[in-house]
Amino acid sequence: MINYKNTLNLPQTKFSMRGNLPQKEIEILKEWKEKNIYALIITSRQNKKKFIIHDGPPYANGKIHIGHALNKILKDIIIKYKTLEGYQVPFIPCWDCHGLPIEHNIEKKHKKNFCNLTKKDIRLKCRKHALKQVLKQKKDFIRLGVLADWKNSLLTMDYHNQANIIRIIYKILKKNFLYQGLKPIHWCIKCQSSLAEAEVEYKEKKSDSIYFSLKSCNPKKIFKIFKYSKKKTIIKNIYIIIWTTTPWTLPASQAISINSKFIYSLIQTKKKIFILAEKKVKEVFKTLKIKKYKKIGSIIGKKLENLNFWHSFLNINIPTILSSHVTLEIGTGIVHTAPAHGQEDYIACQKYHIQPKNLIDSYGNYKKNIHTNIYKKNIFKSNQIIISLLKKNNSLLQLKSIKHSYPHCWRHKSPVIFRSTQQWFININKKTFKKKTIHITKNVSWIPKWTKNNLQLLIKNRPDWCISRQRSWGVPLPFFIHKDTGLLHNDTNKLLKKIIYLVKKNGIEAWWNLDKNKFLKKDSQSYRKSSDILDVWFESGCIHTSPIYLYKKKENISDLYIEGSDQHRGWFMSSLIISSIIKNQAPFKQVITHGFTIDQDGQKMSKSVGNTISPNDIIKKFGADILRLWVASSNYSKDISVSQNIIKQTTDSYRKIRNTARFLLSNLYDFNPKKNSLSKDKMLKIDLWAIEKTLKVQIQIKNLYQKYKFHKVTKKILNFCFLEMSSIYFDIIKDRLYTSHKNSQNRRSCQTAIYLIIQAFAIWILPIIPFTSYEIWKNIPYINTNIFTQKWFNKLFLIPNTDIINAQTWKIIFQIKNEINKMIEKEKKDQKIYSSLEISLKLYLKSKLFQKFKIFENELKFIFLTSKCSIKKYLYAPKNLKKNKKVEGIKIELKKHTGKKCNRCWNYYKIQKNETKEISNICNKCINNINEKEEKRIFA
Repeated sequence: MINYKNTLNLPQTKFSMRGNLPQKEIEILKEWKEKNIYALIITSRQNKKKFIIHDGPPYANGKIHIGHALNKILKDIIIKYKTLEGYQVPFIPCWDCHGLPIEHNIEKKHKKNFCNLTKKDIRLKCRKHALKQVLKQKKDFIRLGVLADWKNSLLTMDYHNQANIIRIIYKILKKNFLYQGLKPIHWCIKCQSSLAEAEVEYKEKKSDSIYFSLKSCNPKKIFKIFKYSKKKTIIKNIYIIIWTTTPWTLPASQAISINSKFIYSLIQTKKKIFILAEKKVKEVFKTLKIKKYKKIGSIIGKKLENLNFWHSFLNINIPTILSSHVTLEIGTGIVHTAPAHGQEDYIACQKYHIQPKNLIDSYGNYKKNIHTNIYKKNIFKSNQIIISLLKKNNSLLQLKSIKHSYPHCWRHKSPVIFRSTQQWFININKKTFKKKTIHITKNVSWIPKWTKNNLQLLIKNRPDWCISRQRSWGVPLPFFIHKDTGLLHNDTNKLLKKIIYLVKKNGIEAWWNLDKNKFLKKDSQSYRKSSDILDVWFESGCIHTSPIYLYKKKENISDLYIEGSDQHRGWFMSSLIISSIIKNQAPFKQVITHGFTIDQDGQKMSKSVGNTISPNDIIKKFGADILRLWVASSNYSKDISVSQNIIKQTTDSYRKIRNTARFLLSNLYDFNPKKNSLSKDKMLKIDLWAIEKTLKVQIQIKNLYQKYKFHKVTKKILNFCFLEMSSIYFDIIKDRLYTSHKNSQNRRSCQTAIYLIIQAFAIWILPIIPFTSYEIWKNIPYINTNIFTQKWFNKLFLIPNTDIINAQTWKIIFQIKNEINKMIEKEKKDQKIYSSLEISLKLYLKSKLFQKFKIFENELKFIFLTSKCSIKKYLYAPKNLKKNKKVEGIKIELKKHTGKKCNRCWNYYKIQKNETKEISNICNKCINNINEKEEKRIFA
């Protein structure tokens, strides 16, 4: 038997079937570094319009996690897409370098010796630690395939940034938005510092839930208000019922809040008379298991103002005040009010000039000036003591445990408290500031759209921003404060200008080393240096003001912010507030919010839960392109699931993409585009269809990229690989590619098409899987450009509508092909045949279809992958042949071919009488191709 293998055009390529990404990507990264790809990209877009993506700074502490990878990859996809669009997209990576986590890390390392370190030593060690972490994280981000200006990363601890942050404080102070005040703020007793809103997360906590009562100091007045004669009852004492889950705040109780609009009832029981909201009577008395009671009066809440009740264990009177923060959702419609331990309590008391009492120290222990039983006790351990005091004074009505949502420190995962301390605040509630800021957000494009309303609501409900912290490592609030009055130095603005200059030159140590006496000269003895540092959210919120960051862009505003949903309360908010104050505009044109990473059970990933997946582990096993493809395949507008199983599914998707590229590349090994490309009029119709389909998909992909819908881009690309290419086009052209003589017009037509398709395809996937895209581009013959400098491929074209066969015709053909494939698969399953080439096919078509198909009857077998295909008019169909349910006007008949199998192309053919013995094992088509005779084809 003759071996015809050498007469075939079998695929050849260096582009391997297996990606071997973990090793190959490292080699590619070295190549990118040697060629300085980032600089090459920026140079290629010189003088083009800039598109600025602001990098929300990750914290420089610990390894990168899957959330970091998600965020940086999304940014990189956008950068690469915008570069394809022709923009210059400089990208400066940023890092937050100050703050508590780094300082705590140093504290852990030095343990007992930490207290012996000077503040200067602590800051120096923190700086070294932060820099070390930045280098580690930078290496990990580079491994993701993120191209950026890594040599000029922006660190908040850089001297020019520290100076810029103080410059922003100076501007905010000049605009009268900064003040110092004694107010309740979130306080972590483990951090021993105030916390920003963004540093607080809500988790379930078990708490003591109590109902207790306080005795009225003026029952006569209450009876009079309710218009009830005390002669009607022998009970003389009146009590107010209150519910709380924070008994530890009772020593700080300074008022009782009542809603002026609610109706309150006077309720008589067997031994006592109670006051509570009318709508809560049934619920409360059922809970307290009091069955017999009667209402003896009702009154509007505003008439209960300025009454006095006796604090059950502090032996003081506390007044009733009116406040709208009292609701009927839980409790009794009456709230015990401790202005030192609640923002709403504080606001309510301010109207009555009741100033908060700071009874708790920084460790969460009671100070000595209150009840002896709780002196020096920790607040969370004192609940039982306070409950005992209530029992002793006959005030406790009920005690039980409940689970409820409670604020926790995001670092320590421990419960936080509201604690009243002297802090520096930005006045968010100043006049029309909130309205102005909300108005500014209307001009911003928000993705998804619902995020706009979410941020506006957060602005509306936001309290004043506490920007001071009581730690060592951070940018200082460089103020000189009068020792007696607490006021800022009269020349603060002038002094700040000098300090900004010194910090820019020598960093924050310039402030700490500053000799107060020499600097102030005349009145230095009357002032002290502030020891507070700035909230890290304030620091990161200032980055958008850096001229270095914006590359001197004409519009002093970023085009895009993209971060996780937690940044609505964090970085988005801090940047917006600062920009609104100093620029009267938003710092961004567009804001994209992505979700959190969750496990396959829908639980948020957390180290403490132990359900995290390391991005580095995924990269070591599968490669960065797999991780990137997972990101691009996910709908980031929601929380995103990741698991070993999901990553495995992603590798299957990657394999489809790689196999598509490999097929295209493997059939171009002898193709020289300058010599072998054919013009449109010489190309086969199926090849023209493939080019048109590629162009249409490219248009759709570009549109989806523009809308940042990367999961739909990925779906389009995968459908293109699997449906349009692998299942249709590749199936049809394999025979022509492999069995035609190599220089035939039939083969060169096909190669012309796939040469165009592979270039477009490589560019489509560049933003998503750049390592693979780069590898593909290098394997395309006769291309000496760098893929990173390319724009969208523009050599694709459409089939004219006047063509004898257009897109609509091909659509019908492929619908019929799909139905034929189903029938063939059934024949295979029933083991009647092993290959579609064993089939002899007849199509019975109604008039319109018959006319359409008549023109390429001789080539239908190549489209349907059968050895024979003929068409007949519908009326000649055998009676037992069923109508096709999916395609109207057609009946399909499959029969096994009775001819001989060709040993070269594997098609079945009818043996001709004049065949010689030497060539009787191959068909005439193959004989002609071996002899380099052109087989005339028009369609496929």
